[in-house]
Amino acid sequence: MWRKGKKRNEDDDFVGGDSDAARPSKRFAKDSSEDSGDGIVVCEISKNRRVAVRSWQGKVVVDIREFYIKDGKQLPGKKGISLPMDQWKILLEHIEEIDEAVKENT
Repeated sequence: MWRKGKKRNEDDDFVGGDSDAARPSKRFAKDSSEDSGDGIVVCEISKNRRVAVRSWQGKVVVDIREFYIKDGKQLPGKKGISLPMDQWKILLEHIEEIDEAVKENT
């Protein structure tokens, strides 16, 4: 029978019992000290886009991201970028050049 994905052996169908071949859990625990969540919202660019400064994996990042609403809560979407401080500083150094290029093309 054809199945999408990788091939499975009978050993892969382990459900329980006393086997040493038990797979590790795929659960990932969030450490609240590692990810502060929302961070400081600096500005809302539009209804569903915002710029925030937050801590992620122990580093400060500038997060420009789209949000969506699910069950009455605003949640971060996949569309966006998190710039670490070194990249943020490079962007700031070139902001005038970027602004001039925008003016030339509008």
